[in-house]
Amino acid sequence: MKTIKLGSDGPEVPAVGLGCMGMSEFYGASDTRESLAVLERAADLGCTFWDTADIYGPLRNEELLSTALSGRREKITLATKFGISRDSEGNWLGVNGRPEYVKSSCEGSLARLKTDYIDIYYQHRMDPDVPVEETIGAMSDLVREGKVRYLGLSEADAGTLERAHKVHPVTVLQTEYSLWSRDVEASILPTCQRLGIGFVAYSPLGRGFLSGAVSQRNELEDGDWRRGNPRFQDEAIQHNRLLSDKIQEVAAANSVTAAQVSLAWLLSRKPEVAMIPGTRRLNYLEQNWGAMKLALPAADIEDLDRFSKAFQPAGDRY
Repeated sequence: MKTIKLGSDGPEVPAVGLGCMGMSEFYGASDTRESLAVLERAADLGCTFWDTADIYGPLRNEELLSTALSGRREKITLATKFGISRDSEGNWLGVNGRPEYVKSSCEGSLARLKTDYIDIYYQHRMDPDVPVEETIGAMSDLVREGKVRYLGLSEADAGTLERAHKVHPVTVLQTEYSLWSRDVEASILPTCQRLGIGFVAYSPLGRGFLSGAVSQRNELEDGDWRRGNPRFQDEAIQHNRLLSDKIQEVAAANSVTAAQVSLAWLLSRKPEVAMIPGTRRLNYLEQNWGAMKLALPAADIEDLDRFSKAFQPAGDRY
């Protein structure tokens, strides 16, 4: 197992963690028993870096994880998030970074997760109406109170990272990063490296697209949010398959899966990053975990790197 230390002061985690969002929402129907079996197997494998958020479900994903955490809390590096507000019916209420909301959200997450502390607490999205200094200040109070161990931001730009880090050390930034989303390489990753902030890549498989799982939009279930995502519209898919076909080509040459190739490329990056591919299926969990054992030829890594750097995906990320 490859491990990565998150930032200069953060925890050491498996390089391949587990994104839990899809166990409760966004990717069509899910099964609680199957999701709990995935979490159980993840713990057995050593995949002990679990990522959730209060809006997943909403609320239900944290409640699901509380069951799997029972009896193994100390073995799991648990990350959750606040800042995108939804009501219990799932209605979207906007972004909220107000200090009082930070503290009430943390109390809610602790109760649902049935734990006394959160390992990594992220601001899920930046609130344009609240200075990040105010939000991170409230988050730092949670650290002093022992309710949170490390602070993180998600989808923050380099300037915001700088400002937040001056108030309280930011241990980790979580942002999308994959063979079709490399924007962070320009300024964000260098800023993280300079400030000693760790990096966690979400959607390292391009929401499943880079695994070759989606060849046309109508393959997606009703209720799958990708049906409305710009990169998953039929015309965009046809263009974006140029990248997924390239990944499949490398995978076939090495007798592995396209998902494993995509993760192996990310595992080869410098500076090192951790990643949280999401799944609710046992076979995909084990495939993703197996990417750490994959030693792709350097020529294949370089070929993928050149191809993806020159490739312009069709459609925005959101």
